[in-house]
Order: sequence, then structure tokens, then C-alpha cells
Amino acid sequence: MTARTVVVTGGASGIGRAIAAAFRAEGDRVAVLDRTPGPGGIAVDVSDEDSVRAAFSLVRKELGTVDVLVNSAGLLTESPVEDMDLALWNETIAVDLTGVFLCCREVLKPMRAQRWGRVVNVSSQLGLKGGTGLGHYSAAKAGVLGFTKAVALEVAADNVLVNAIAPGPIETPLVDGISEAWKVAKRAELPLGRFGTPEEVAPAAVLLASDPGGNLFVGQTLGPNSGDVMP
Repeated sequence: MTARTVVVTGGASGIGRAIAAAFRAEGDRVAVLDRTPGPGGIAVDVSDEDSVRAAFSLVRKELGTVDVLVNSAGLLTESPVEDMDLALWNETIAVDLTGVFLCCREVLKPMRAQRWGRVVNVSSQLGLKGGTGLGHYSAAKAGVLGFTKAVALEVAADNVLVNAIAPGPIETPLVDGISEAWKVAKRAELPLGRFGTPEEVAPAAVLLASDPGGNLFVGQTLGPNSGDVMP
């Protein structure tokens, strides 16, 4: 396969960073978009419409039409619902759900015009089962799964395939911010007895974006989750 243009949001750390590295290993041109992107990346606030438009405009100018979009940018905080203030709820929904919408909107028309595209949205197993102290995060990630299915139905006829990954707890800076008590309890629930690593998640994104390996996945959710959810 010829080199493709791949955009990975949240690509400067954690799962996004591992996914970006995996696509580079495939020989693709990878644009990393992140709030703090580091050298060679593009700064973006995925919750801000103007910031997203500017970032994707720069990608198109430098690398051409986006062939693969991986929405991996995310925010994870912890609070019981009864104590949660509206600002925390809104911030999580804005980054983890609205950001996916804004980034998808930037690529769908060009992908349909060229009759080829792949979108991989990084959700969470908590979008399927919920999590104590993570009502806002669970709601956002459940929204990502519903949104993924809806968009998949809209664009599949033009060979633009939209799918999701719902990882379990992964050893990332994002999860580092959750309380140790929560992590100990979660590990005890997992059939594997451990959290995953970003490198164990990244191949799922590569598969969903591959040709022919990913060609029959439409609106699906892959679950590298240590056995936490068995659909």
C-alpha cells in the first residue's frame, strides 16, 4: 500500500503516541495533533471549532487529503456524580465527545470525494459498562460509540469506514491521574489481572485502517480491555 496521510489527535502521549508510532512503522505520513504536541506536532484544542479548523487546514496544506483519522485526544478526571460541578461535566463532554465530532467533520467530505477513508475513534470500555466516579467520562465515551455507528452508516457507501476502539484501563499519563484505590479495585476485576500498555492497543487501530484487513469493519468496536467487557 502506498503511504497514506494519517492524523492522530492526542498523539503526543499515551495511546495516541503509540498509534502514531505504529502508523509510522507502516510507512505512513503521520500528523500528530495535541494540546501540547511537542516538536513536529500541531497544536490543537479539539473542543474548540476554530482551533480544529486551523489544525486540519495546516495538515491539508502540508500533507494533502487526510486518509486516516484517529481520534485519540481525551480527558479523564474523577468525581462522584452527586459532587460533580457542571464545568467538569462540560469540559469532559467537550473534549471526549464534541472533539470527535469536530475532527470527523473536517475529514468526511474529502474522504468521500476520493472514495476512500478510515476513521478510528478511541472510546473506552467504560462507555459500555460505566465506572464509579467516572459518570461524565462514561457518558462521553458511550456517546463516541453511538456517534461512530451513526457516521459509519452515513459514509460507508463511499468506502469511508468508521469504527471504534474501546480499550480497558491502560498504563498512560491519563490513567495516572485516577486514584490508586480505583486502580487497585479495577485490577482485581480484570481476568488478566493487569492494565494494558499503549503498544498493545495500537495494532487494533492499524488493523481497522488497513486494506484489506479492515475492509469489512463498519461501525464496529474492538475491545483490547484485559477481559473487562466481553460483548
